[in-house]
Amino acid sequence: MVLLVSALQTLVVPVVADIQADLGVSTSAASWVVTANLLAAAVFTPLLGRLGDLYGRRPVMLGVLTVVLLGSVLAAATSSLPLLLAGRVAQAASFGLFPLSIGMLREELPPRRLTGAMALVSGMLSVGAGFGLVVTGVLMRHGGDYHELFWLAAALTAVGLAGVWLLPRRAGVATGRLDWAGAALLGLGLVLLILPMEEGNGWGWGSVRVLGCLAAAAVVLAVFVLFERRIAHPLVSARMLSHRPIVVANLVGLFLGFSMFAVFLAVSALVQTPRGIAGYGFGASVLAASLVYLLPGTASGVISAPLGGRLVARFGAKTTLIVAAVLAGVGFALLAVLHSATWQVIVGALIVNSAVTFGYAALPALLIANVEPAETGIANSVNSIARSVGMSLGTAFVVTMTTRNPIPGPVPLPREAQFVATFVVGAVLAAAAAVLVAWALPRVREVALSPREAEADEVLGAAGLPIPAPR
Repeated sequence: MVLLVSALQTLVVPVVADIQADLGVSTSAASWVVTANLLAAAVFTPLLGRLGDLYGRRPVMLGVLTVVLLGSVLAAATSSLPLLLAGRVAQAASFGLFPLSIGMLREELPPRRLTGAMALVSGMLSVGAGFGLVVTGVLMRHGGDYHELFWLAAALTAVGLAGVWLLPRRAGVATGRLDWAGAALLGLGLVLLILPMEEGNGWGWGSVRVLGCLAAAAVVLAVFVLFERRIAHPLVSARMLSHRPIVVANLVGLFLGFSMFAVFLAVSALVQTPRGIAGYGFGASVLAASLVYLLPGTASGVISAPLGGRLVARFGAKTTLIVAAVLAGVGFALLAVLHSATWQVIVGALIVNSAVTFGYAALPALLIANVEPAETGIANSVNSIARSVGMSLGTAFVVTMTTRNPIPGPVPLPREAQFVATFVVGAVLAAAAAVLVAWALPRVREVALSPREAEADEVLGAAGLPIPAPR
């Protein structure tokens, strides 16, 4: 299911131009196939995470997958932009599957298995994003029909729906009711924040629309925080908005989302640039960019995700996040300095993608260590939103950097220095993330339990009895 979430984010990114040509619409209108999905996800994700806390994860997951299935079929069967956008909005409900999955793992697994399972599931976010790009490259290699991508999404969703149907039923772990007013404020604030990031390159980053949306987002989100502090059953508790480890987790999620999309888009654009015209690049096709340059990094997630779980279990979430940030910095620095040979680009992208997978593996463990079970879904939902905002920032940054001051010619091409600047910014942000985690997160002493102690804790927890504090 988590593979489905991240694959749906990237499946359509390389085919926006094909959609524009098929539907006969403008570039700006076609870009809403991506933008509408992200905006709807910003609204749906916190609502679905909270609904899972209140009413149980399984029924909410079944409802989400049903909506995603209907949206995928609609997108696959239509050649109308409004209906395609409606399908993409419905597909955005898939973003809620990740926090719901983490909540279900916390309910079903014993403590000694939970960290590794969360790391594997979370790490699949990076793998799925790369999988989406690779599948798109394969299906579209000979000018294929982009509708096939949505039929594939429908098939994957149907498989996920059958799997969730077999999961055990569990009652909700939270009490109270859904905070509809808070959800509306949060959704509006996030839409106002993400919209200018997606449209800023077309609107102009200094335009009234961009600055107005960002200012309005700041006001609405501030009102949301004040409102949440004053009601009995908030969507997001005041502690979750101010507790340092959770704030750090969300900032790191922002950075990891930025890094993942920045490396995907920048490497893809760099390797497709014709060397004979620009003096750099490899003139690769979309298929080669996906299979040769990006696939090794995303496929490595099959190994790096469980390895990240072992790092978290052995050294803790803080150390794993520092390792992830340092690795990302090394990868971006290598790409900035060495990108003239195929192997150099592959290694740099692989290092950054592995770093993102390690970071994704550590975030759920950090969150559940600092929230109650009744807040698991909403905490991971907020973190998912932070990653989505980071993805939007990464996309906007790369697009802006690669379209400003192009090389003169019949086909505008970015200068090599613009890619170097993109990778340098990634390295600087990685260094800042490492310093933030090292300084802001407290050092937690890991308590090793013997197999007998772990089994005893499982029995007490299953019986609803308090578990004694470790000595």
